[in-house]
Amino acid sequence: MCLRETIHVLEKFLSDLGEIHSRLLDHRPVIQGETRYFVKEFEEKRGLREMRVLENLKNMIHETNEHTLPKCRKTMQDNLNQVLQRLQAATDSVCRLQQREQEQKKIYNDHIIASENQHIIQWEDFMKEQHNKQAEVDEEHRKAVERLKEQYAEMKKDLGKFSTF
Repeated sequence: MCLRETIHVLEKFLSDLGEIHSRLLDHRPVIQGETRYFVKEFEEKRGLREMRVLENLKNMIHETNEHTLPKCRKTMQDNLNQVLQRLQAATDSVCRLQQREQEQKKIYNDHIIASENQHIIQWEDFMKEQHNKQAEVDEEHRKAVERLKEQYAEMKKDLGKFSTF
């Protein structure tokens, strides 16, 4: 899923980069039209002096198109490759971090489940122990009641002996 998002971002980045390149660096149609207009104006009004300036301008444009633009394009592509490499490294780091976080959550959840199971077992043992203690107390109570019944029965007999006087 991380790679798809990265590819989508790169595609958008590349399309924006192409648009920026065409707007900033591809001025041939505008320059040609302006050049024709200036040549016409200067030939009619200014003469050869302006023709030399226009010739220099043409040479400078040619130099820009032939040397400067390819050099800029190469620099831009080199930098773009570096940016892509850094972006890929960042994406990989984020994916690793997400994976570690998921593993830690799983370990934590497993620990909680094990702890809950242990508490349930302890509770069940406690309840069994309470049931056994209750049974012991009930048995002791029953024996005590039985002893008291016997004691009162004996006391009643003894009391019956004294009532004959």
